[in-house]
Amino acid sequence: MAEDARPLVSAKDMAKKYGDFIALHPLNVEVHAGEFFGVFGPNGAGKSTFIKLLTGQLRPSKGQIEVLGVDAVRDPQKVKANIGIVPESESPPSFLTPAEFLEFVARLRGVDDMKGKVEHWLDWFGMQEKRDTMCKDLSKGQRQKVMLASAFIHRPKLLFLDEPFANLDPIYQRKCRQWLLDHVAEGGTIFLCSHVLEMAERMCNRMAIINDGKVLAAGTVTGLKNSPDETLEDVFIRLVGHSIEDVERFTEEGISDSEE
Repeated sequence: MAEDARPLVSAKDMAKKYGDFIALHPLNVEVHAGEFFGVFGPNGAGKSTFIKLLTGQLRPSKGQIEVLGVDAVRDPQKVKANIGIVPESESPPSFLTPAEFLEFVARLRGVDDMKGKVEHWLDWFGMQEKRDTMCKDLSKGQRQKVMLASAFIHRPKLLFLDEPFANLDPIYQRKCRQWLLDHVAEGGTIFLCSHVLEMAERMCNRMAIINDGKVLAAGTVTGLKNSPDETLEDVFIRLVGHSIEDVERFTEEGISDSEE
């Protein structure tokens, strides 16, 4: 196989179990350079476990994982050093300011023109007025902007995003969507986990639908539809096996994605 044809992400028989509870059943996945790959499912489906295994945040119960040519099971730190990650529900350190945290990340990542890049992303996210405010005193949306800026600042070849637009207002959701699409158009690769189906149709080249720790289907958005008239919401409900009322109930109850 040619070097440039190797997948950037490869998981074979990857699974995660906690005692008798199977958080993620064995699955296989490949993501190639230049793809925008999305994993979608209801809250609690196993999406966060999926992304944590691929990024070395969790160790699989079985299976092989390779990310950017690195064995993610044996050397998770090397994987983390070479990707960008926006975890679900994680905030920047409480007692650093946005400017301090971005400088720390830029220094850690070996970013050229560190000061310039920090200023760029503070401007881009409209955070200049909050640059010297401790992160503990920021709003949820402002903290999410800082986390996104920390992942974007070194323009990683491979970016993992878990519910990245949580707490963002519509203006910055749209702005971030466009940046991500531009990043892929310029050769970047993105692995996204979300329950927002609209993002699949707007952004993803390929997607997988997951529920109860099992991948129910994977392919292009068009390929998953049984007919041209079927919407992605129809596909989702058909595969997941719940009525529209059940899906709405899951959203209202806010069941956690975390399986830990």
